[in-house]
Formats: sequence, structure tokens, C-alpha cells
Amino acid sequence: MIPVANPVRGEASLRVAGEVLVLRPTFAALVAAEQELGSLFALVERAVGGRLALAELVALFWHCRHGAADALTREMLGEAVVEAGLGAATPALKVLLRQILAGR
Repeated sequence: MIPVANPVRGEASLRVAGEVLVLRPTFAALVAAEQELGSLFALVERAVGGRLALAELVALFWHCRHGAADALTREMLGEAVVEAGLGAATPALKVLLRQILAGR
């Protein structure tokens, strides 16, 4: 069964190595991302200003991954983002940033 993002939960989806990865910005996921990346509000400001680093994008996606295969590594996720291009990652990033600012 192909995982499907649930917009009611604020989820987004991203293709990684031919598979659909669901990104779910739970409290625990966002706390973990904030512990690694610093303030989520500052992260949003960097994103809006076009200064979000690739490593930050991948870290946010990594912490928000939900139901991902055990074989998926952070490096694989980063490579998939680079391979697909930032344009392909932008819709998922927008959903997550919206959830950070607005909540559910």
C-alpha cells in the first residue's frame, strides 16, 4: 500500500528513491528538529529569506519522516532531495513551514 499524506494532520509527501515518504510534523518531530537546528521561527525566517541550507532542509524532513522504511538513511534522504531538485522538495517544505507557524 502506498503511503498517503493526510493534510488534516499537516502531513506532506516526498518521493525518495521511487517511494513516497510521508512527513508528519508532530510535536516530538519538531522538538527534535529544533534541538538540532535551533529556533524553528529562525528556520522559517531563513526559508522565507532564501537562506535555508540544504542540510537544514534535510534535517527537518528527517525528523518529520513517518513510517519510513528502516533501510532509509539520512544520507539517502539527502541524496534523493538533491537528485529530485529543490523544486520538488519545495511543496513539502511549504506544508511543514505552514504547520510550524499555524499549527493544526
